[in-house]
Amino acid sequence: MITKEEIHLTQKKWGDAIVEIGRLKADKDSFEAKTSSMLSELYGFNYGDVLFKPTKASEKQFRLKLGAARSYFIGGDDNFSEDSGFALNPWTKVRFENIGYNISEKFAVAMGNYFFTSPDGNETKVEYTFGYFKDEVGNLKINLHHSSFPFNNV
Repeated sequence: MITKEEIHLTQKKWGDAIVEIGRLKADKDSFEAKTSSMLSELYGFNYGDVLFKPTKASEKQFRLKLGAARSYFIGGDDNFSEDSGFALNPWTKVRFENIGYNISEKFAVAMGNYFFTSPDGNETKVEYTFGYFKDEVGNLKINLHHSSFPFNNV
């Protein structure tokens, strides 16, 4: 059974990786390596498509393959010209506020808000839904990543 504690640990690893990628912004080899490591460790691309809908994508907003997700985080793929590298901002902190969970034996979903802190201390609130499963050795992997800015009725 997947537990809330495992979800929280995976969320912490994800947030820490986003901060680290941004911290490495000046060293392309290092931020590329960290991004590859994060995607390999935390996402289930080796097990099939990951339903990945990132926040700041409108032209090609659905990303099912590893390279498409990688481009969102660090840019550099001409197939995704709108990507400037979300993780390269840089962020100093990522904080999850889980609103609810749906947990079963082999799959779990968590939904809520996460907050990205910029170097000047301002937080950007983003809504998310992440789906998780365990791989064959029991590591929690993300196979659903949907995030968006809150609706603004202006």
